[in-house]
Order: sequence, then structure tokens, then C-alpha cells
Amino acid sequence: MAQTTRKAKAVKAPNATKRLRLGLGIMLTLLLVVGGKLFMVQGLDIGGMAAAALDYRMRQTSLPAERGSILDANGTVLANSVIRYNVVVDQTVNTKTETFKRLAKVDGKDKLVDVSREQGLNELASVLGMDLDAVRNAVTGQQRYYIVAKDLKPDLEDRVSNLQIPGIVTEGVSKRVYPNGSIAGGIIGFLQDGGTGQAGIEQTQDALLRGEDGKRLFEIGADGLRIPVGVDELTPPKDGKDVKLTLNSDLQYFAQQAIQSQSDKLGAEWGSILVMDVKTGNIVAMADTNAPDPNDPGRVAAKDRGVRTVTAAYEPGSVQKMITASALIEEGKSSPLDTFTLPPSYTIDGQTFTDAFTHGTEERTLAGILGYSMNTGTVAAGSRLSKEQRYDWLRKFGIGEAPDIGLPATASGILAPADQWDSRQQYTVLFGQGVSQSTLQTVRAFQTIANNGVMLQPRLIDSYVSADGTEEKVAPQPSRQVVSDNTARQVRDILESAVTEGQIKDAAIDGYRVGAKTGTSESPCDDGKSGFCGYTASMVGMAPMDDPRFIVEVVLQRPKGSIYGITNGPVFRSVMSQTLRTFNVQPSTGEPARLPQFAK
Repeated sequence: MAQTTRKAKAVKAPNATKRLRLGLGIMLTLLLVVGGKLFMVQGLDIGGMAAAALDYRMRQTSLPAERGSILDANGTVLANSVIRYNVVVDQTVNTKTETFKRLAKVDGKDKLVDVSREQGLNELASVLGMDLDAVRNAVTGQQRYYIVAKDLKPDLEDRVSNLQIPGIVTEGVSKRVYPNGSIAGGIIGFLQDGGTGQAGIEQTQDALLRGEDGKRLFEIGADGLRIPVGVDELTPPKDGKDVKLTLNSDLQYFAQQAIQSQSDKLGAEWGSILVMDVKTGNIVAMADTNAPDPNDPGRVAAKDRGVRTVTAAYEPGSVQKMITASALIEEGKSSPLDTFTLPPSYTIDGQTFTDAFTHGTEERTLAGILGYSMNTGTVAAGSRLSKEQRYDWLRKFGIGEAPDIGLPATASGILAPADQWDSRQQYTVLFGQGVSQSTLQTVRAFQTIANNGVMLQPRLIDSYVSADGTEEKVAPQPSRQVVSDNTARQVRDILESAVTEGQIKDAAIDGYRVGAKTGTSESPCDDGKSGFCGYTASMVGMAPMDDPRFIVEVVLQRPKGSIYGITNGPVFRSVMSQTLRTFNVQPSTGEPARLPQFAK
């Protein structure tokens, strides 16, 4: 019986071996499947799981570009930006651990060292110059975003970042500074919410000034802590370009003081002064009353935050007679010494015109008509031009055409086509009524005569300067010959004679030959209803007349008192004198023009 049992066991042995082999085969198969899966996930990463995991661990902070500066012609800073940093904490991360790892130099090699939370906070307090308890309170809590300190300079930011404290990061902010306050404030403009140009050059040149922000990518672990040896990628910011203007900030200051004083003295609603270089078209000063301080633009009314020399269009008045005289001479319809018989009032096509002063019937030259700013004579002489010629010459001198100098809301004014003029407007346009234009447009027209008949487009932006110092000059816009050199010379003699022989003697400057023209017009009420609410008074002139270099125009809107007692002569003289000194213009040497005002 025992033998039979041993035989049976011997028979079953092969089956046990088979089962063992089968089990081993299954285990090997499973190991191959698992290993293959691991190889696919970790080696081949067909599903992108490793990349997804890395992406999940990545964090990005923005590195703001430094906004470009705004400079005057001499490089004086009118606006610049400084980068400052806020220290920010995620309190939920900072309170998770009592120790953290920091990458540090040990025996000249980078090694991870253990740092206690308390030590890190002590170091942070020391760097920030804050009380330890204040820092501890700032980093403790459940807020995901809390500002520990503001406005750190870059060197302090670097020290804070090197502490590598969990939950503590720095964020860069750009802070705009206007060191000269209200000097050229309306021209410079300001920023909205500290980042986007809101007015002036800050607005129109925003894309170039802004630059391109950089970024920093770094890796955090599952506990929310930054991995010291993890990914740390830096894309540096690309700083914005500087914008260099044609302005002279010293002259700008002088002009702003001069027009503010004149406006305050006469109770005007506003005043403006524009100074242009005849030879280049460069605007060297452009002053408005109540100029805003870009550091705090809200302190002045919204209407005062722009640049009225380019935004405000008004009837120019008698300064427009210069264009009429130029057209008459260029068309061969008159010469400076042609004479006209002028009664106390002059009637044509049923329209009657008078002058600002009482006179009998007089024999006046064209020079005398402008020298005494006579409407009667301007209409009598200007009627030799057809309506179409009158319109065409206004257009040729840039009336109705907005100059582009890089500022927002530049006015083009109003110049209706000749076929829309009524029976009176066809004559009033000859002396600057029934048409509107900006101060900049008027100065551009006078620059043409000062520059031998060649109109240069006004320039306010001189160049752009890259962060590496490379300067890119802004090319002047095309010039155009409006009248001949001979016509321009004759008109300059008329303007100079208005100072030497006419009624504009208060524009004279010792040592320099000056030509000038005054203008007065009625100012419509702001409510848009019929009627007028005061006057606009202006004076525009050039010097020195032997080789004109600068144009200055002074404008006052609605000054108080009798318009016949108001003169901008002293302000014009003061600003023109300062301009000539600033640019070291040599005194005149030739004899001034003295064209007779009356027929002999």
C-alpha cells in the first residue's frame, strides 16, 4: 500500500513543475508589461505626462521693461521711469514648514543647506529694515497675496530674492517721475494707472516708450516651495526708447512764466506762447497757462491738460493780413508801395467795412494798410484776388491743414470752400474772420515768409534713443515753396515797417530788427449760441529781420477790459529777447526797412 502511494506522488510531480513554470511565466509577463509601461511613460513619454507635470510645477513672474525717458533738446530729463519692487508673500506657503532648503556656496561649491524659517525671517527683516515682529505678522496667515514691503530698489530686491524664503517673491513695478513738474507738462502728458500713456507725448509715443516686458520661469515642488536646483529661466526685458524733443526746457520755463503772468494780469481765460526756429521748423518752446504737473495732473481742470497751441482753433484776426499781402504780391496784383484811396468806411457788394480807429479819406500804401491793420484797405486790396485765389492761398499757407507734430487732438481749423462763402465771408477771410486755425498753423504760415517762402513742417520730436545709446533722428517732413524768395522779402519789409513806421512799435527790441503783426477777433460764446463773449488778442513776429531765425506768437483768450488797451507787445518782446539770448543770435547790423505808410 505504501508503495502505491509513493507511485502516485511520483506521477503528480510533473504537474507541480508545470504550475511553477506557469506562475513564473505570468510574473515575468507582468514585469515586462509594467516595465514596458514605465519605459513608455518615463522614457518615451508618449502622452506628454512628464511635460505636463513640469508645466504644472512651473511658475512665471513678469519682469517689467523700463519705460523710455522723455528728454529736451539738450538731454534734460522731462520724464523718466525707475524700476521698483514689491515684496509679496503667499502666507499659506510660508507657514507650511519650519525649515527650507537654500542653494548656497559651501567651500566654493553650490550646495543645498538647511535654513530655519526663523532665521529666514530675521534675514528678511534685516534686509528690509523692518521690525522682526512686523515681518513675522506680515508673512503669517491664510492670504495667498500680501504685500510685505513696497518700492524696493533693485539692489535690495536682489538681496531679498537670494534669501530664497518659501512663499516670498518680488514683483517689479515701474514708477514714472517728472522731475520738472509742470514745465512742458501738457506736452509731456501723463500715465493712466501708472502704465499707459494718457495724454501728450506719453500717449502718442506709448508703444516706443513702453518697451517689452521680460519674464522669469521657475519650478516649485508639490509643497509649493521653490525647487532650488529646478528650472530657472530668465527672459530679460527690452527697455523702451527715449524720446528726445526739440524743446529747450529753460526757454520753456521762461515762456510759461511770461504767459501766466500776462494772463493773470489781464484776467484772460487762457494764454499761449509758441516759439519756432525758422531754419528747422523746430518748436523750442510751447507754453500754456495753468500747465498740468504730470506727477499730479488731477490738480488742474481737464480742459487745461492739453496743449492749446495745437488743439484750440479760433479766428486769427488781422495776423491773416500777411497771407493776403503775400498772395497779392505773388499774383502780381499789388506791391508794397501801391496806393489805395480809403474812405472812413469801405463798401463793396453791399457789405460795409470799417477800421478799429477813426480816420478820414486817406491815401495808404499796402505797407501802411498792414502797418495800421486796416480792414478797409485789406478788403480794397484783397478784392483784386478772385474768391478762388483767396481760398487757394489760404490753403497754400497751410490753413485747414493740421500739422502733425506727435501730439493728440491737433486742430485743423475751419476753412470752408470758396463756393460756400456768403457775400460777407468772401471778404472777411482776407483779414482773419470767417476762418479758424490754431496758433501752430499761424506760426507755420509766418515761418514760410521768414524762410524765403519755403514752408517747413513744424517739428517737436527730434529723435529716438535706444537703450544702448543709438540715436535715430526723425526725418523732417517734405518742405514746399509757397511763394518766391522775392515775395517773401517784400512781405518781410512790410512786417518790419509795421514796427518801425506803423502801430506795432512796442514789439521793437534794442539791437535787433523785428517784424510783427497783431490780430484781434471776436470769440464766440462756449455755449454755442449766437453772440460773442470777448476777444482773442494775438501778436506774432520774427527776428532778426536781416536773417530771420525765430518766430514768436503770443495769444490771450478773452482778456478783461477794453480790447483797444490790451497789447501783447511787452510779452512778445520779453520772450523773443530771451530766445535770442538763449541761442546766442548776434545783433542786427543792417538798416531796418522803413516803407512809407502813406502815399507821398
